[in-house]
Amino acid sequence: MKKIIPLLVLVFCLFSAPAHAVTMVDIYGPGQNMVNLSLAAPLTGPNSRAINLGTALDRAIKEDLGFLPFMRITPDNAVLGGTVLSAWQGAELDFKRFQIAGSDLLITEYWPKGDSGTGTAELRVFETFSGKFFFGNAYSGITSGNIREVADQFCADLMEALTGSGAFFRSTLAFIRKTDSKHSEVFTCSPLGRDMRQITRLGGTALSPCWSPNGRYIVFSHMDDATHALGVWDATTNQVRRIQFPGNTVIGPCFMPDNKVAVSLSTGNYPDIFLLDHSFAKERALESSTAINVSPSFDSSGTKMAFTSSRLGNPQVFLKDFRSGTVRRISKQGGYNSEPSISPDGTLVAYSRQTAEGFRIFVQDLVTDVEQQVSFGPGNDIQPSFAPDSYFIAFSSSRGGSSQIYLTTRHGGDAKAVPGTSGGTFPRWGQKK
Repeated sequence: MKKIIPLLVLVFCLFSAPAHAVTMVDIYGPGQNMVNLSLAAPLTGPNSRAINLGTALDRAIKEDLGFLPFMRITPDNAVLGGTVLSAWQGAELDFKRFQIAGSDLLITEYWPKGDSGTGTAELRVFETFSGKFFFGNAYSGITSGNIREVADQFCADLMEALTGSGAFFRSTLAFIRKTDSKHSEVFTCSPLGRDMRQITRLGGTALSPCWSPNGRYIVFSHMDDATHALGVWDATTNQVRRIQFPGNTVIGPCFMPDNKVAVSLSTGNYPDIFLLDHSFAKERALESSTAINVSPSFDSSGTKMAFTSSRLGNPQVFLKDFRSGTVRRISKQGGYNSEPSISPDGTLVAYSRQTAEGFRIFVQDLVTDVEQQVSFGPGNDIQPSFAPDSYFIAFSSSRGGSSQIYLTTRHGGDAKAVPGTSGGTFPRWGQKK
């Protein structure tokens, strides 16, 4: 039994092993497969609709799944005969009505002890055309206070069963927001805009936050009226400290997989990229030249570093392979490319490019050497960041008039605004702990 969230326990023994079949979704391959999904009405018994916790959970699951670009939720009114069923599993399930509505998958929700007060929900997923059981879990200790956590956990479990990764619903975002006309601070929230929290109150200007892989720290650049510094927030103490370096320039810190930090520091006319040890003291140079070198980003192995450099004149994106020591240019089009983010799996690099229509997000495939534009304005799209699953990309956009955090994928498509992040910039992903 694994512990998931307070007051919530997954019970696996109620269900047989998932029968993964044609419904597996390859979100990493070319193009974007679509899955049509229906949710049967939550039940407390045959033809007996759950109208309390069950209705709230049903609503939260639909909201969560609506963030998945490969998932299309079938409207309840499109199901002839309605979504209230006489069964939630077995041969009595009426799949025909959901087949006619065009759904590939059906979710049933059953509350064996009722859905008032504190309850247990059994959630099952079936293939509508074969009737095969695909996936299921029971979630206990559900209250009105943790409905959204339960929905997140179920959707993470379902996405993992479908795609191999449920990291989206198990992740978090750090970002920057102005608190007044002169000051900005670091905030965190879920990628669905929930659990909003301001974690710094330093005054001055905060920039470029980054989560540590172990979830303990967020590092960021911080400027007050006189100094630049490395800001470090410690989740275990909820304390923030500023660390200054000779040269007084600290730009774009980024954690490596071993929880050390890479950051651009001034040692001469231009900043170079240095490695800091676990106590945030300067250890050695990772990349230096007679040009500007900033914005390091690492894959999950720590063997590849994407960064921005002016060594060819205008800013361009480069990739350093630490195994061979070689450096090569990644952005091959456009006169101004910056703010790279390499996917954790090391196959893609996202960056912002200045175009005639404004800044847009592009993704370079390191395997096929093919570039793809994944954002399409209006306004400016900047500061991309790959999620832990190497699929979702967060970025800041002014398309709504002011900056806000948006989500897209490695394939592009319609970007979704993260609720509650108006004024947000510099989004960076972390993993929930």
